[in-house]
Amino acid sequence: MAVYPAETIEAHRAFIAHRRASRPGGEYRTPTDEEWDASLAHFEKRKVSVGTCARAFGSPCIHEHACVRCSLLRPDPTQQPRLVEIPDTFFARIAEAEREGWLGEVEDLQVSLVGAQGKLSQLDAEMSRRARAVDLGVPAFRQMPTATERPLDQVGRRGEFSEDRQGPS
Repeated sequence: MAVYPAETIEAHRAFIAHRRASRPGGEYRTPTDEEWDASLAHFEKRKVSVGTCARAFGSPCIHEHACVRCSLLRPDPTQQPRLVEIPDTFFARIAEAEREGWLGEVEDLQVSLVGAQGKLSQLDAEMSRRARAVDLGVPAFRQMPTATERPLDQVGRRGEFSEDRQGPS
């Protein structure tokens, strides 16, 4: 648990109050059913076959749905087998494009191949990080003194027995 000075808390509250006062009141209204449905639809559309797209609400996909190229794709660990298959298909498509002389296609497919390999590396790194997580467990108290071991009237300021007081025998 973090403890912050009272001045920090008060400064933050003042900042928030100022921000709220300076924003148009219309921004704090309840969204209409149409607005709410549009928001829900946006987040439903962010789900793709290999993970979730993290692009902002209302923003278009700038990669024309070439998700493996996009830094905003967050791969789903359960879709790793599907991600493993993607580079294999790119290798086959690159070979076909080279054979047919489609040089523009070769270049695009190579960019997508690098993106797919990057997503696999990202997923492997995430899974490795999770595997290295350390379980700290629940702290256990060593022997806790009972009330009969150290009566309060016999304990000094730092918790030691005072010399002028009688401790337990």
